[in-house]
Amino acid sequence: MTVWFTPSSDPADASLALDALASVFAEGPALLLTGAGISTDSGIPDYRGPDSPPRNPMRIDQYLHDESYRRRFWAGARVGFDALHVEPNTGHRAAAALEAAGMLTGIATQNVDGLHQRAGARRVVELHGSGATIRCVEHGHRWSRAEVLAWFDTANPGFAEANADARIAPDGDAEVDGVADVVVPVCPACGGMLRPDVVYFGEHVPREVFAAAESLLADATGLLIAGSSLAVNTGVRLVHRATRREIPIGVINRGPTAADARASVRIEGGVSETLSGLAARLL
Repeated sequence: MTVWFTPSSDPADASLALDALASVFAEGPALLLTGAGISTDSGIPDYRGPDSPPRNPMRIDQYLHDESYRRRFWAGARVGFDALHVEPNTGHRAAAALEAAGMLTGIATQNVDGLHQRAGARRVVELHGSGATIRCVEHGHRWSRAEVLAWFDTANPGFAEANADARIAPDGDAEVDGVADVVVPVCPACGGMLRPDVVYFGEHVPREVFAAAESLLADATGLLIAGSSLAVNTGVRLVHRATRREIPIGVINRGPTAADARASVRIEGGVSETLSGLAARLL
């Protein structure tokens, strides 16, 4: 049976919620699975929050086979790079502190923003890749996003400045119009197509990446889900494995999740403040 807590002005209820959530760690360390909800407090919009507008994210087949989609992506990536300067928040720092204290086997994240590592976490499995890395499709050459966007500026002088007021989308890129003349950067080593080293819609998480997350879960005695609706199958697979082992599952999220019926403890609320409170309780 799930113990369910919702936002309350009563400090006693908040204390009880943290006590219940701490029970996920009663037998030993847990695996922390995070989604976009942990990064919204850093200023990154999410796709599925209650106030998020409807969106049709780019699919991998569109990116690979249609130059117009690549123009739109690189234009939005360049403008968003200037507009969105994010830092780890208290939730990221609380997660790093829990890991450092041996309360977590590690962190499996659906985010590509690198904020867990910047907060000090060491054992992080990036299920959907890293947005900071760009790779060549043909030969696997790897470059930093900053390098590639500098090449974009050389090929498209003045574009970023002219579109500085564009709206920032949930993926951190900008919604830019008028991209028909944008020159798409290519790999300087071989002239091949460049793409972010992330899992697009229409792609699967690499087997070795999921295996690394499974290994963290195998060493855990609990699973804590923070800021994810679990609309993506990878997270649900980890929940299935935790359920089969009958280990406790905790959920912190605003809005419903695919794990609500399986959770031992479910807190309807903000990730950053809840993880911070949990760290203060356990450490």
